[in-house]
Amino acid sequence: PRFIYLFSLGCGTLLILDQNESGLRLFRSFDWNDGLFDVTWSENNEHVLVTCSGDGSLQLWDTAKAVGPLQVYKEHTQEWDPTVGKSLCTFRGHESVIYSTIWSPHIPGCFASASGDQTLRIWDVKSTGVRIVVPAHHAEILSCDWCKYNENLLVTGAVDCSLRGWDLRNVRQPVFELLGHTYAVRRVKFSPFHASVLASCSYDFTVRFWNFSKPDPLLETVEHHTEFTCGLDLSLQSPTQVADCAWDETIKIYDPVCLTMPA
Repeated sequence: PRFIYLFSLGCGTLLILDQNESGLRLFRSFDWNDGLFDVTWSENNEHVLVTCSGDGSLQLWDTAKAVGPLQVYKEHTQEWDPTVGKSLCTFRGHESVIYSTIWSPHIPGCFASASGDQTLRIWDVKSTGVRIVVPAHHAEILSCDWCKYNENLLVTGAVDCSLRGWDLRNVRQPVFELLGHTYAVRRVKFSPFHASVLASCSYDFTVRFWNFSKPDPLLETVEHHTEFTCGLDLSLQSPTQVADCAWDETIKIYDPVCLTMPA
């Protein structure tokens, strides 16, 4: 089945939804004793996912089993090996809360992090020291993502309402800046199918789709939530399908017009 996930910030409930021809159905739910703030699927096991919660812990879940988490990890920000239940290493350097991390889809052991200290940082698990520090915005950075078609290209989204693209070979200036949101950009995601297309969601209640290679980069604005839009993902299976969620307690799954038209 194709799963869509939802996590509740208030009561700590994780809902696993199954999408089929007739719509969405609840497949499984899990409860935790604190609010859940983020969730991600394993890329080598279709049943395993990881959540992080307000009590400072990470939880490893198996959606094939209607039981509690397989493992609970409660430490600082670390890289974890779930086979032994222990952290591999701890990465220090940010001077404020870390809002987002993303593994490189190109370089083994390399990942990026975005922080309230206004920097984007690139790390390598072979060394616990930071490789690259990018002073990316003059505001808190809430999200980052790595382009799946270019190993040197990342995008950041920040409280200053902007999205900026960064070429790691020269980080003195952004390679693009996308303006249009009127409140903080909460999540940014590159398209898995189009090299220059990306999406962003914001506290201005909108989801926006962009093509940074075009003179007029804004492709489409979707406004179908009544509260802050805080989550966004583009399907790895369907070139046109998008899922987003908001503080209005709803998930929207849809095919934006700009992704259904020929490039």
